Amino acid sequence: MSPGSPLRRLKPDWISDPKVWRTEVLAGLVVALALIPEAISFSVIAGVDPALGLFASFTMAVVISVVGGRRAMISAATGAVALVIAPLNREHGLGYLIAAVMLAGVFQIVLGALGVAKLMRFIPRSVMVGFVNSLAVLIFMAQIPEMRDVPWPVYPLILGGLALMVLFPRITTVVPAPLVSIVILTVLTVGAGIAVPTVGDKGELPSALPVPGLPDVPFTLDTLTTIAPYAFAMALVGLMESLMTAKLVDDITDTPSNKTRESVGQGVANIVTGFFGGMGGCAMIGQTMINVKVSGARTRLSTFLAGAFLMVLCIVFGPVVSDIPMAALVAVMVMVSWATFDWHSVAPATLRRMPAGEITVMLVTVAAVVATHNLAIGVVLGSLTAMVIFAKRVAHRAGLTSVTDPDGTTVVHQVTGELFFASANDLVGRFDYAGDPEHVVIDLSAARIWDASSVAALDSVAAKYAQRGKTVQITGLDTPSAELHEKLSGELAAH
Repeated sequence: MSPGSPLRRLKPDWISDPKVWRTEVLAGLVVALALIPEAISFSVIAGVDPALGLFASFTMAVVISVVGGRRAMISAATGAVALVIAPLNREHGLGYLIAAVMLAGVFQIVLGALGVAKLMRFIPRSVMVGFVNSLAVLIFMAQIPEMRDVPWPVYPLILGGLALMVLFPRITTVVPAPLVSIVILTVLTVGAGIAVPTVGDKGELPSALPVPGLPDVPFTLDTLTTIAPYAFAMALVGLMESLMTAKLVDDITDTPSNKTRESVGQGVANIVTGFFGGMGGCAMIGQTMINVKVSGARTRLSTFLAGAFLMVLCIVFGPVVSDIPMAALVAVMVMVSWATFDWHSVAPATLRRMPAGEITVMLVTVAAVVATHNLAIGVVLGSLTAMVIFAKRVAHRAGLTSVTDPDGTTVVHQVTGELFFASANDLVGRFDYAGDPEHVVIDLSAARIWDASSVAALDSVAAKYAQRGKTVQITGLDTPSAELHEKLSGELAAH
């Protein structure tokens, strides 16, 4: 087969390259080992049995490895999704949670087909930072109940777990530090007979592969109205986190990805996950970094094997996993929270340089998320705040300078800046309708008309001059502005 033949181009690299095969297999194993504690911890956050988080991580990884748009990216059960659906599980039960996961998948497919991935470029960086920081805060807050009314050994175990995760990477990074911490704390508690809450206290781990089935809920309009808000929030949060992670992997690997395919793929994966009784999920930034940056994986094989290895470990070593102390998982999640938070964004030097508007947007995003425990609400409010601040900033750049001819018969008003709803309305009050001469020229060569509000404002200016018997000539319009003005001028007045 020639190197440039179509069949060779379609064949994955790992089939013919043993080195790539080895890299992908080891990467998948490391990710699977690291996924176990986080999947269980996210299950606890969502208020479901650990099996549901593990099932979700298994099905999400396997399905997205086939239908996703970003190679080597890991999707599994995540804290972001767990935080969104936890209230639904508490208030209505597991059946409604599973139904919401499947409906979220439908929403993601629709949003992906509509091109929602292209809208990601309109989310400001300050909102992204607020999103990440608020996620870190919520993950930490979710650990607080696990530290209340517990035996005293829980606290030194948590501190010991944190110490291990900080110090162990200085020795080696071959094995994930969270996994080492969990293993050591588990051996310690089991060997010494220390009585502390364990994973087994939260529910039984799976002993077999998940069985497909529909959620146990009434298929009525009332059920749909109950789950739809949570499903839509999950769809948005999942897509935002997945698309942000895909963009990060694009930059690291210097390769493009299909964001629309990834959006649709996330929906397909969540539908399949719900069908198999999982809690849903999305792309995982931390596990993806382990796969791509630490292990050097670049193909879909590593993603597939991460899910496959995860299920093998659970089914074969389930009893061992049940003995893991909850203190170890709390330590993992505290470390995840610490690592997720963008500490540079709140450093004094950064805050001194950052415009006040950017800081405000970040704080609004964080405050909204922490207050509502809904990441989607925070992103929407943060984006709206950013739009208002941007509009206000640009509106102030619109200016007006006036020059009257020596003979006093004509005045030229030169308008500069961007004319849109926020700036055009203020412009109306800046003309001297009574004092200007009979002929008025409005020069827009240094300005641009963006919307109907600007055209209506210019019509209003002309009308005020006309009421005083004065003529107005508008000049200097560029082609798009002239076309918009010609199309709307005279058509916007109330009838």
